[in-house]
Amino acid sequence: MTDKTLIPPSPSEDDYVRQVTAAEPPPLLSETDPYALFDGWLAEAVSKEPNDANAMSLATVDESGLPDVRMVLLKGVDAAGFVFFSNLQSAKGRELAASPKAALLFHWKSLRRQVRVRGAVSPVSDAEADAYFATRARPAQLGAWASEQSRTLPDRLALEKRIAEVGLRFGLGKVPRPPHWSGFRVEPQAMEFWRDRPFRLHERLLFERAEGGWTTRRLFP
Repeated sequence: MTDKTLIPPSPSEDDYVRQVTAAEPPPLLSETDPYALFDGWLAEAVSKEPNDANAMSLATVDESGLPDVRMVLLKGVDAAGFVFFSNLQSAKGRELAASPKAALLFHWKSLRRQVRVRGAVSPVSDAEADAYFATRARPAQLGAWASEQSRTLPDRLALEKRIAEVGLRFGLGKVPRPPHWSGFRVEPQAMEFWRDRPFRLHERLLFERAEGGWTTRRLFP
């Protein structure tokens, strides 16, 4: 059982003063276009986060309705939605095939901000998947062929053996995209922007898709 002393205590008033500047934060970049706001926050995160500013948690549900969550990397975002790629036979691939809805969470600790996204999921086109796969490093391309993602692995040697076999199969030639590997697009029905404010009085701005655009409303923290 985890030692309770390892869990940080709730901040004191002095802690809040030290952690959050007394000055007001800059205004939100846009209160009408959630994508413009997201682009601005992501650009800041890229300049300040030490690792993977495009990392996001992806939540799905299994056949029993039990939630499942893991970290993936955002590989594209535009007015159509948020794109990531995966083995279609992985746990998330199977879960999204059965229940094509998901939630995303971006947490940028250095900025004290997070963005939540919820919506329907659809597959990307073959052309999109091919174009992205072609940009991956060759070892990652070989790994996509070799890995039976989410299946039981006897030992590390079994994976290394499969990678070696795939390497021999393709030799020095081009590695095509595996038929079991593609991408998904999450089309947001709601996007919530959250940023830290002193004493847990955080700022929350919720965008919800409506006919012809977006509605916005602020939420209590």
